[in-house]
Amino acid sequence: MRLAPLVLSLVAPLSLASQQPPSITAIRAGTLLDGTGAAPVKNAVILIQGERITAVGSNVPIPRGAAVVDLSGYTVLPGFIDAHVHLVGHTLGDGDWYHARLVEAPAQLALLGAAHAQQTLEAGFTTVRVVGTAQFGDIALRNAINAGWVAGPRIVGAGISFGIRGGHCDATDGLRPGLLGPEAGIGIEEGVANGVDEVRNAVRYVVKYGADVIKICATGGVLSLTDSAGLQQYSEEEMRAVVEAATLLQRRVAAHAHGTAGIKAAVRAGVTSIEHGSILDDEAVQLMKQRGTWLVPTLLAGYTAESLATAKKLPPPVAAKALAIAPRMRASFKLALDAGVKIALGTDAGVMTHGTNAREFELMVKYGMTPMQAIRAGTLSGATLLGKEADLGSLATGKLADLVAVKGDPLQDITVLQHVDFVMKDGVVFKQNGQVVGRSAVGIP
Repeated sequence: MRLAPLVLSLVAPLSLASQQPPSITAIRAGTLLDGTGAAPVKNAVILIQGERITAVGSNVPIPRGAAVVDLSGYTVLPGFIDAHVHLVGHTLGDGDWYHARLVEAPAQLALLGAAHAQQTLEAGFTTVRVVGTAQFGDIALRNAINAGWVAGPRIVGAGISFGIRGGHCDATDGLRPGLLGPEAGIGIEEGVANGVDEVRNAVRYVVKYGADVIKICATGGVLSLTDSAGLQQYSEEEMRAVVEAATLLQRRVAAHAHGTAGIKAAVRAGVTSIEHGSILDDEAVQLMKQRGTWLVPTLLAGYTAESLATAKKLPPPVAAKALAIAPRMRASFKLALDAGVKIALGTDAGVMTHGTNAREFELMVKYGMTPMQAIRAGTLSGATLLGKEADLGSLATGKLADLVAVKGDPLQDITVLQHVDFVMKDGVVFKQNGQVVGRSAVGIP
């Protein structure tokens, strides 16, 4: 019993230490663009405690003892958000990219995805929405990043995307019958769900295995060998069933859609976003505006596929579609922008090289947006599309401390966003002075 005071004296300091608040980091920003579209703030200070912003503004005093990060020579912005990527797998044109799933193990492709994730974070994209990955590779990668095993952006993942048999989401499209076994290509495991009952079951299946969002193929696509990019594939009834099942499970629905009829049907069915939206007309954009449907235009994917097709580096059926769709995609983007449709930045990274995502800002400005509109599309608008605006997308008190910094003024030259020198995610510095901060694997089980 005489040991009790000694034990208490040893335990008490440990208990008090565990109750100490996290240390404070103060960031001096030469210019602050907060992501909301508000005017730039000069000589701002951002205070961060733990993973959250506790104060931000031009008149914020720096507490004594705070660790100061001097970015007074930089423009500081919220971490960028890319609402349409595919991290797991080879990029378009990388070796035999079209048949990688036939010759490489899922684990190997997931490890490649981890490298792509780090490239993406290095480029300043602290949050991404992964809209379709075979065998739930994106969900495994999301979990590994969340656990701290690998570095990467925050992932909102769809798991397996799905559509009709023989459609753009069918993973066996273009392969000979029976190549992957007698049952391949007829179920959700290969991205196939036909009819109202099957699509409802598909939603439940992907959510069961971790999907944060549902991705469907409403129309044909550019990279699929055997379909037409403009033709509607899912019926409006099927898409309405998808949305109903997803809503019950508190999931949003993203619809890959190039063709006009498929876009309109998807919007009427209640999807949250149209991906690509390449062939819009006045009726489609008005319908999107009325329903509050988002457009994720993926201009960079269109540009990349068009360039590869021109260089004769794509299969002929794919090249023909790429050359036809790209100019219409650009025109549709401007039509939607002028009509006031909500737009969020998305690149379709995986079509182009990961880590070059910020080129989408440049294309959005080239085809009609102001630099401030493009920045908002890649920050607060992206967060709102994902349903994460309470935590992400702008630099405000209470939000997660996701920040990037660039030299120069992106309002004068949007291309400076392609050269990110500082990245912070969840209050942790990942990149500083243009260099990735060293990581240790000591704490990984």
